[in-house]
Amino acid sequence: MTSNTPEVHRARGLYLLPNLFTTAALFCGFYAIIASLHGRFETAAVSVFIAMVLDGLDGRVARMTHTESEFGAQYDSMADLVSFGLAPALLMYEWALGEMVGMGPFLSKLGWLAAFFYTVMAALRLARFNVQLGSTDKRYFIGLPSPSAAAVVSGLVWFGTDLGLTGHQLLWPALAVTIGAGALMFSNILYFSFKQVDLRGRVPFMAALLVVLTLVVISIDPPKVLFTGFLVYGVSGPLLFLVRLRQRARRRAYSVGEASESRPNHARDEPPH
Repeated sequence: MTSNTPEVHRARGLYLLPNLFTTAALFCGFYAIIASLHGRFETAAVSVFIAMVLDGLDGRVARMTHTESEFGAQYDSMADLVSFGLAPALLMYEWALGEMVGMGPFLSKLGWLAAFFYTVMAALRLARFNVQLGSTDKRYFIGLPSPSAAAVVSGLVWFGTDLGLTGHQLLWPALAVTIGAGALMFSNILYFSFKQVDLRGRVPFMAALLVVLTLVVISIDPPKVLFTGFLVYGVSGPLLFLVRLRQRARRRAYSVGEASESRPNHARDEPPH
């Protein structure tokens, strides 16, 4: 007895090219952890930034070569958790937050709790991003993207070591940056995604010139320029949120004023009953 049910062919294997970039980013995150444990903080911070570049390439390579897959998306999230969640938190703890161990019963725990808070917020941020994928406005990220948060945290370490400062000297700024970056990741604050930039199409000459100038400025002093740039991006979200709140309050006050002016004079002059 034969069945007319069509045979379902399951796709075997995985796309190699984009997953190679993801694996390289995961390697950089893992290497940053090893370097942090051995006190090579500048090397660890640079590894996190290299992981950022590779993470940006894997998605674009997948879209350009039409090799997107559900497996690749999940693998990318797991690699991001290591490279942008665990690695920056451990780097910051080894560099600065671990100095709080001998500061009393409360402060001695605050250091590793802050690092753990950052890691948890990164995990929640990635989980929410996967759930909301395809249902949100592509022009914005909801919450600070985990690579940008990792750039702020690792950038502070790179910035401090480049200036010859120790984690003990920058302990309180390090604590504030770690907690603040973690909180912004899982917030509902909108950040520009820059996904509307078309890398495959033609661009104006000034856009190409701007890219070259950006690379030149970064090459002058990478620790200071990169940390400052990502710090400005991280602060831009709350600032734009406050601007939107103020604009919304003004529109509400304007609409209330228009409504009161449109009422007849005798209705406004009537005493309340």
